[in-house]
Amino acid sequence: MVYGRMIQRTAMERKKAILRFLDGRLIKGFVDNVSQSDKVVSIEDESSRRHNVDMKELKGIFFVKTFGGDKRRKEKKAFRGTRQTGQRVFVRFKDGESMIGHIEGDIPWRKGFFLGPKKSTGFFLKPVDSESNNIKIFVVATSIDDMTTIG
Repeated sequence: MVYGRMIQRTAMERKKAILRFLDGRLIKGFVDNVSQSDKVVSIEDESSRRHNVDMKELKGIFFVKTFGGDKRRKEKKAFRGTRQTGQRVFVRFKDGESMIGHIEGDIPWRKGFFLGPKKSTGFFLKPVDSESNNIKIFVVATSIDDMTTIG
């Protein structure tokens, strides 16, 4: 009976994710809970190998519906028609990629204060495009070039 509960617990906590590194590398696999204060993320890749990765190496953790995605699909980049809650933001990464979405939870900075490694390593962002392969993204603060709140 304990074995059955362990399988159920594992299935609930593990999430399909893609770790995107600052240097362009990827690791696809399954992660357990990730929090804003984590300095290291642990992922079990598709070959069942466990990797412990320092958050400073990452652009973000992309929680996805599928590992394949659709490279031909263009993400919607407008808030029109969205009904999500949370602060609307535009994020531009150091590699030039940009995205818009809603921050989950509290805004991780105060006016005049940019994200830093002291209190949180990043924040969770829900993409504005509900049909995106990305369910949510843990954006690592050190990977951001620019960030703007919108309305």
